[in-house]
This record gives sequence, structure tokens and C-alpha cells, in this order.
Amino acid sequence: MRPGTALQAVLLAVLLVGLRAATGRLLSGQPVCRGGTQRPCYKVIYFHDTSRRLNFEEAKEACRRDGGQLVSIESEDEQKLIEKFIENLLPSDGDFWIGLRRREEKQSNSTACQDLYAWTDGSISQFRNWYVDEPSCGSEVCVVMYHQPSAPAGIGGPYMFQWNDDRCNMKNNFICKYSDEKPAVPSREAEGEETELTTPVLPEETQEEDAKKTFKESREAALNLAYILIPSIPLLLLLVVTTVVCWVWICRKRQKTGAARP
Repeated sequence: MRPGTALQAVLLAVLLVGLRAATGRLLSGQPVCRGGTQRPCYKVIYFHDTSRRLNFEEAKEACRRDGGQLVSIESEDEQKLIEKFIENLLPSDGDFWIGLRRREEKQSNSTACQDLYAWTDGSISQFRNWYVDEPSCGSEVCVVMYHQPSAPAGIGGPYMFQWNDDRCNMKNNFICKYSDEKPAVPSREAEGEETELTTPVLPEETQEEDAKKTFKESREAALNLAYILIPSIPLLLLLVVTTVVCWVWICRKRQKTGAARP
């Protein structure tokens, strides 16, 4: 194989690997915002070490100190967006706290248990994604998004990403949401797989409804793509620039070699 051809093959392989890594993986604690800066922003906090996971109040306080709140999920679109974030993080088994909790009220005959749950950030959204027999409404007051990829489906179907009430002292991963004007700034503690967050401190869209379903679906697809791809743009640009520079170098070398031949 000619040197120039070999170098081209290596550059192409590096580019493909970089693209795959950039577009297919988020990091624990990495802020993700629409268009890079638009609100709301999110941070999905995942601990591979289960001993470092937080209970509900610790997770809530960690988000608050970082300028956010435990996530309120206000629509099916937002639910699917959160699912996409978690899938791109590629975590193993481990549920995620969300900002839904049962109010400290005694249940009366006229009040269904499900109606006692409210978002801790003050959202009045009534969207819910309970698993088929949840909430159980006993001593389990706080709510998780179920994430156990290795678990078999239950009688109500797959558990993945469904909501389940849980004891508030259980240790789980969690998701923060940033809806105000304070920017979600990445910090050294949060960025990177190996450096996880310390307890309980974190590292420092509502779209108008459209009547046409086809337009709505295309807008959602574009939104998901923007959330996933925006954080990877600097790496993509670096790879493209490197490829172009190397290609120019190869072309010039060929020209010099051709000119030197009799």
C-alpha cells in the first residue's frame, strides 16, 4: 500500500471513531441545553459506584446548590428526551430520582393517592408515566424513573423508564433540570467518565403546540438531534480541520514527488 493511501485510511478510521464517540455518548454531569445555551438544560447524574448514589433529599439539595431542581417531566415529549439522554449515557442498572413526591397529607376517601403527588420545583404539570400498578402509596413517598436494563419485563410490560414510587432514603442516581436564567456551567468534577460528583454538591422548552402532527414530529426530531449533537461540535470541528490539513499535506507531497521525477 502506498504511504499516501495508508495515511488516508488511518485518517478516515480516526474520523469515524471520533464521530461515533462524539454523537453516541454523553458524560455523567455534562450539561445539555437546546442549541447549546437555550433553556431548559439538564444534567443526568450517574454513579457507577453504587455507594456514592444519593437519597432523595440529598439529590434535591445537590441540584439546588447547582442552580437547578430535580427534574420535572411535563410532557411525553420531555419524557422521551430524558430517555434519550440516559440511553446515550450508556449506564448499567440504577434508577434515577425525579422531582416528584407525595405531599405530606392524609389520604381521604375523596382523594386518590395519585393526586397527592406534586413536583418539587413548583410545576403544575399533570403528566405522569407510572408503571401499570404504581404508585403503591404505602411508605414509598418519592419517585424514581426505573432503569434496570438487566431486569425482565413485569406483568405490565417492560419497566424501563416507567415511574415507580420508592422509599426516600434509597440511594439512586438523579437528574437535574435548569429552567431559570442561571447557566448550567460544566465543572471539573462533572465532566468525564472517571471523575464523578462528590456528595451532595454538583459540578458548576416549552414549545408552542402545533396543530399539524407531521410538523410536530419533525420539530421533535430536530430538537432531540440538537440536544445530543451540540456538545460534540468542538470535537467534530477538530476532526474535520485535522483531516483537511492532512489531505492538503498529502496533495503537496504528491506534487513535489511528481515534479522531482525525470
